[in-house]
Amino acid sequence: MLIKAMHTRACGATRELIRWGLSACSPSGASCAVPTNFCTRQQPRIMAQQQQISLPAKLINGGIAGMVGVTCVFPIDLAKTRLQNQRSGQQLYRNMMDCLIKTVKSEGYFGMYRGAAVNLTLVTPEKAIKLAANDFFRHQLSKDVGGLTVFKEMLAGCCAGMCQVIITTPMEMLKIQLQDAGRLVAQQRVMPSVVTTLKMGGTSAVLSRSYNTAPTPQVIRMSAIQITKDLLRTSGVAGLYKGLGATLMRDIPFSVVYFPLFAHLHQLGRHSSEDPSVPFYWSFMSGCLAGSVAAVAVSPCDVVKTRVQSLKKGANEETYNGVVDCVRNILRKEGPMAFLKGAGCRALVIAPLFGIAQVVYYVGVGEFLLGYTPYNIYSA
Repeated sequence: MLIKAMHTRACGATRELIRWGLSACSPSGASCAVPTNFCTRQQPRIMAQQQQISLPAKLINGGIAGMVGVTCVFPIDLAKTRLQNQRSGQQLYRNMMDCLIKTVKSEGYFGMYRGAAVNLTLVTPEKAIKLAANDFFRHQLSKDVGGLTVFKEMLAGCCAGMCQVIITTPMEMLKIQLQDAGRLVAQQRVMPSVVTTLKMGGTSAVLSRSYNTAPTPQVIRMSAIQITKDLLRTSGVAGLYKGLGATLMRDIPFSVVYFPLFAHLHQLGRHSSEDPSVPFYWSFMSGCLAGSVAAVAVSPCDVVKTRVQSLKKGANEETYNGVVDCVRNILRKEGPMAFLKGAGCRALVIAPLFGIAQVVYYVGVGEFLLGYTPYNIYSA
């Protein structure tokens, strides 16, 4: 009976370690709670299964978390983009609620979801890369003597942030153009004598079809596919990666703050040292708190990124020659408080988005759907 109990417990521990992407045996050769012969027998199967389910499970987890999160908070993200792009003296929206109310009145309910299709399409690989890369680098850095220090946690987050911009930059580039379209048209309605000026050189094909500059302007429906084709034709692949430096400037510090903070908050929810499992609601709260703190911390970088990536400019809105020029102009013309525009909206967007992502990721919904583990939300 004792041997059977040990075997059952070892199998359970092994399944748990598989879900975390770790081997049942210590790589450093330290003592292991599972019998040595069991580890030796199971390790090849564990490693093979880990390689088999790692990418599909993470893609599923990232897709589910991203789609649910984007659907819930996208209207707030649209308000954030429009608040960040409006200049002092040309403020159409007083706050987030005012922006959403005016958007519904002028563009209808689905106007709040302008650009959501881009996010829903690309959020799956983005979240999968971000979370999987952080896990990978944490695992690699934890092999060294001394374990995973705070500095190493920050370094892992930094590497994860660098990896995700491959998807994030073009996703944000397309999303911002679609989100900001309504603001520019509304600006023309408020100031009908002012004609929106085009200040971006060779990409006029993208923008000439995006908005109607007649006295009573109407938003012409322009899809992300059309914008992508025009950018590729006029600027090549580099057109989709406009603002890459600004995106790195935002996402690397965000990941450096978020992942270590989440790891320590998440660890506080463990039942005991013998039972490292954490309830799903604690994962959600840890993700929300860490996400909101990191979002507010890098809000100035997000304002700069939004301004740099906005191709279409309204009346009297300047064009920036890079990140430094953008920061200098905002400081001179709008003051330091302009860097906090949309900070509250961004915190409201990021908090539930990463809370949901961490619940799906740590509960192991992807692994459960693939049938690799019986672990689900009810046993969390």
